Amino acid sequence: MSGEPARRIGNLVDVEPDRAFDEDVLREYLTGAVAEFDGPMTVRQFEGGQSNPTFKLETADAAYVLRRKPPGPLPKSAHAVDREFRVMSALFEAGLPVAEPLVLCEDEEVIGSMFYLMRFVPGRVFWDPKMPELTPEERGAVYDSANETLACLHKVDYEQLGLGDYGRPGDYFARQISRWSRQYRDAKTVEIPEMEALMEWLPDAIPEGEERTSIIHGDYSFHNLIIHPTEPRVASIVDWELSTLGNPVGDLTYHMMEWFRPEGVDVRGTLRGADLASLGIPSAQDYAETYRRRTGFDVDPMHPFYRTFHLFRVAAILQGVAGRVRDGVQKGGNSEEIVTLIRPLAEAAWKEARGI
Repeated sequence: MSGEPARRIGNLVDVEPDRAFDEDVLREYLTGAVAEFDGPMTVRQFEGGQSNPTFKLETADAAYVLRRKPPGPLPKSAHAVDREFRVMSALFEAGLPVAEPLVLCEDEEVIGSMFYLMRFVPGRVFWDPKMPELTPEERGAVYDSANETLACLHKVDYEQLGLGDYGRPGDYFARQISRWSRQYRDAKTVEIPEMEALMEWLPDAIPEGEERTSIIHGDYSFHNLIIHPTEPRVASIVDWELSTLGNPVGDLTYHMMEWFRPEGVDVRGTLRGADLASLGIPSAQDYAETYRRRTGFDVDPMHPFYRTFHLFRVAAILQGVAGRVRDGVQKGGNSEEIVTLIRPLAEAAWKEARGI
């Protein structure tokens, strides 16, 4: 919640009963599949609302993270941990700050669903973008590192990395609006008039401009950036579930919602109304200019369409969670809390659309 300190990686709970698996079978598999894996292990679950349950495995000599598909029936293209493993493997080899992927297991007999194992990256995760534990100088450095990391990701030659088929180039926002409108309708649990109005308004409101294509993370926000334990820099980008090929301005403007997000629509904090100068955090305009300088992309992330679209998109994503809770596919974590944010997000998005 807004105002809470950085969450250390290691915010762990006991494995939820509906996410449990035979740890002896997993240990036997990993002993054969990962050369360095050795000995008894402990397993705990990362707290939170991840749609792909995530666990920390510790042995006497090492620590790992396991991400798996949830068990049970799922939409065909959802929870594609194999896609996560693929893009992370390519980006790790290219020198981007991602955890080292170690093995992908597609045999559902091992723990009940597909999973992959990666090396654990220690560090800090800031859910409040004001980062109250840091000095102004440290905050500025963290923001600059996040900006530089995003620019580096967007400049990667995805064709050279073998990711030319990782998504469809062109018409990114039109396809996104269609995708999330469809998910919202498929998972709808209550009537929200603002969502209906947004689904009509958004397709005709997309700004004109050059359509670039890059690898995009899809959820690039500080809650998905592990900051080095003692240094003000990004150590790893996590949670690649929404990654694809797309317009990099989509990543940039989602990330920049930290500056524009209204109060009360997210479990994270916001910079809206904050004294940025005293915090050591750049203005949205300065942050965008730094990104433009680093990438050479001529983008205008200040257009109000982007704020409207991202609030709508998050509402649609959370509606998917609500649908999974309704259907009994997703339980635990903070899922019950976050579904209460769907209507406030939709209302805030419709206000942005109308310039209120």
